[in-house]
Amino acid sequence: MKQTFVKAAVWACCLAAVACGQAPTAMGPGEYAVMTIAKTDREIPTNYSATIRGRQDIDIYPQVSGTIWQLCVTEGQNVSKGQTLFIIDQVPYKAALQTAEANVAAAEASVATAQLTYDSKKELFARNVVSQFDLSTAENSLLTAKAQLAQAEAQRVNAANNLSYTVVKAPSNGVVGTLPYRVGALVSASMPQPLTTVSDNSTMYVYFSMNENQLLNLTRRYGSIEATLKSMPDVQLQLNDGSIYDLKGRVESISGVIDTSTGSVSLRAAFPNPNGLLHSGGSGNVILTNSFKDCIVVPQAATFEIQDKVFAYKIVDGKATSAPISVEKISDGKEYIVTSGLVPGDVIITEGVGLMREGTPVRAKGQTQAAPSEQPAASEAAAAPAADQNPSEAAAADQNEQKADAAQTQTVKEE
Repeated sequence: MKQTFVKAAVWACCLAAVACGQAPTAMGPGEYAVMTIAKTDREIPTNYSATIRGRQDIDIYPQVSGTIWQLCVTEGQNVSKGQTLFIIDQVPYKAALQTAEANVAAAEASVATAQLTYDSKKELFARNVVSQFDLSTAENSLLTAKAQLAQAEAQRVNAANNLSYTVVKAPSNGVVGTLPYRVGALVSASMPQPLTTVSDNSTMYVYFSMNENQLLNLTRRYGSIEATLKSMPDVQLQLNDGSIYDLKGRVESISGVIDTSTGSVSLRAAFPNPNGLLHSGGSGNVILTNSFKDCIVVPQAATFEIQDKVFAYKIVDGKATSAPISVEKISDGKEYIVTSGLVPGDVIITEGVGLMREGTPVRAKGQTQAAPSEQPAASEAAAAPAADQNPSEAAAADQNEQKADAAQTQTVKEE
């Protein structure tokens, strides 16, 4: 029984000695990437889906009916204003013009005869040979003949116009579109599909839309719609293959009506097209760059949202402290422009924000730790003399310790 008690006491002393020799290590603050807030200039591009149209996309319809007698252009050909595109069969229209001209000649002869009759009646009336009735009748006949001449002239002009309409010409400079009708096809002014489309591609109109809030933001920034059009920066065009068009464009107009079905407003930008790279009917994205001067920019990864409010963690007295911030609605998906909540000199956490908790101790990544406490240093200093003793002194010390342990054990046994 005494031996068991002795063993338990010895083990307790050993555990106490081990516990006294190795103190537990305190957990330090976590390391996180941080950034110091400073003002800078930033340009944030915003993309808007766009459609490309020629400056003029004119559908060409015939103004008279007939069969196509000659096709004078090819698809994709550049044409000038007044250049002939199609010729419709002219035979019936030439005949109609000849008939109209003959009617004019007959009407002119009738007018001449009526004029002679009226002049004769007028002279005879002056001699009291004919009555007033005869003179008035001759005058009315002259007026009727002149009216018939005017009618014949109008018919001749109409016939001449119809004949000219058989030659379909380009109304402006541009590029010829598809040609669905060929030689021999019967066409008319009432057909649903045009003969072709002539697109003026020297300057291209690119149409895009933005929502009402974006328009309000632009208007507030520049003051008015007119000031917005004058002050907006040049825009770029991203083509359908992802490449950026070489030349920049200008926003020329903003629609004054908001589409109630989509809540958006239409804008039009003009791009020069000297090389013909842009084609009417194409699509792409308009890139509108928003410039901000002396602004505060933070990564979106350094923020978090709670009930549509944006927060960031600032480091205050070595601890994470959440702070609400206000940001611009315009964003590139990577950064926020902060309008309030942060000032230059603030330090915010830029990583692990989603797992961060209020009051968590934080140390900037790469920052050195504080100097260790004095107690471990004292222990090392106490251990140093023992290490500096010579072997004989160390052996004597060990023997003294063994004697003391034996005496303590003997005392325990006697008790």
